[in-house]
Amino acid sequence: MLDRLQRPLRDLRLSVTDRCNFRCGYCMPKETFGRGYDFLPKDRILTFEELVRISRIFVTLGVEKIRLTGGEPTMRREIERLVGQLAAIDGLHDLTLTTNGSLLVEKAASLRDAGLRRLTVSLDSLRDATFAEMNNMSFPLSRVLAGIDAALATGFSPIKLNTVVKRGVNDTEVAEIASRFAGPDFIVRFIEYMDVGNSNGWRMADVVPAAEIIERIGYEMPLTPLPRNYPGETALRYRLPHGGEIGIIASVTQPFCGNCTRARLTADGTLFTCLFASRGTGLLDVLRAGMTDDDLREKIGGVWKAREDHYSEIRSSKTERTPKVEMSRVGG
Repeated sequence: MLDRLQRPLRDLRLSVTDRCNFRCGYCMPKETFGRGYDFLPKDRILTFEELVRISRIFVTLGVEKIRLTGGEPTMRREIERLVGQLAAIDGLHDLTLTTNGSLLVEKAASLRDAGLRRLTVSLDSLRDATFAEMNNMSFPLSRVLAGIDAALATGFSPIKLNTVVKRGVNDTEVAEIASRFAGPDFIVRFIEYMDVGNSNGWRMADVVPAAEIIERIGYEMPLTPLPRNYPGETALRYRLPHGGEIGIIASVTQPFCGNCTRARLTADGTLFTCLFASRGTGLLDVLRAGMTDDDLREKIGGVWKAREDHYSEIRSSKTERTPKVEMSRVGG
């Protein structure tokens, strides 16, 4: 099944909660998501049964990979039970989860036992003060590093680490982070700071281009270019000495819209076909009104076939003020 730009549906990002215990400025800035912010009521969040039902339908439409996101997905109560149900879906080849790592010490083993086989941890700094500044909740870096160690101990390897790079904040650390996690147990992804949503105060001046990130790391260690693992992979990949790997996700300076195969479903059942979309398609109410699987399949398929999003390729001063879904709803 192809969209209007001939892109297949292969990946589903499944948000399981809109809540998070961090307030990272590029995702959930405290100025917007502070005390008193109205998160979704429980009865407006998809149940595990609803999430599994929709996921099965997406798999019949071509989805091979599901990534659990949030908010912070490990804050969803009994997330392990959902992992087990999703892992049992016939035809699903890859189930992974992106987390800020704050609860991994407690959750890593149970997630692994439930059937999760891949894990991505957000790690924006190796310096205590910078890490606390970026998560904006004074959460200790040591706790996240302990969670990464716990995940390794339970068999997660390689673990992906995501670092959002912002000029003047953590850009001087890229080589240090690459060196710290060089080796076969990790894949580090450096992400250009993106204009997702409208609350993060994005400015082009804050973006550290992929070419500069590569130059900074390459100055410290040799980098060998690698091919993409599969069509639609977002990262520019490089091999490090001793078997490690880094990747650069250059959505701003080197857009990859032409190969995008991802759909995103929010915790309240809204389907978005682009990270930078202004509007989505609500599925929660029709799901609870008794819509059959065949009708849901037709509805979802119709949304994908009408898709023509390519925001990163047309990004300009004219699009910067366009209302966009917040990253915390669609999980990045």
